Amino acid sequence: MRLFVAIQLPEVIKDTLTAMCGGVDDAHWQERGQLHLTLRFIGEVDGAVAHDIDDVLYQISAPAFSLILRRTGFFNKRKLARVLWAGVEDDTALRHLHKKIQHSLTAIGLEPERHRYHPHVTLARLSGLDPMEAEGYAARYGEYASPPFIVDRFCLFSSQLSRGGAIHTLEAEYLLAQED
Repeated sequence: MRLFVAIQLPEVIKDTLTAMCGGVDDAHWQERGQLHLTLRFIGEVDGAVAHDIDDVLYQISAPAFSLILRRTGFFNKRKLARVLWAGVEDDTALRHLHKKIQHSLTAIGLEPERHRYHPHVTLARLSGLDPMEAEGYAARYGEYASPPFIVDRFCLFSSQLSRGGAIHTLEAEYLLAQED
């Protein structure tokens, strides 16, 4: 199984993000069902490891929190734009949850992430776009801000690659503690 841990987005936010998906030539825009906020990409694992992952994620204790998506941008690789994204506003609670997940997964023997965590929602994958065009997209939606939403759970997804893009399947949900 190819797994990742993520936060599902409210439908109203998916509506807005989907409306922003367009206007860049040769971009491979995410489908509505692919929009999520990744907490940790795990990759390919066998069934026994998937079971261990589920067990440790179930044991994570963290409070629910409010989150706002804000601004757009892009990631470069070899001086070409490769990903268009929507970012996250104050992400202290999100980073705290990410650290707990990272610690739990490394405790069962998974390799730690190699890259610094940069919370975002991927909007499009690019074949290698001139950064000037990506900057135009980022400027067009630079003032984007979602309404605040409550993150009261995180999820484990499996991902199957296909010609039309990845197909994500919800495998498990883990509730966060509600404040009284």
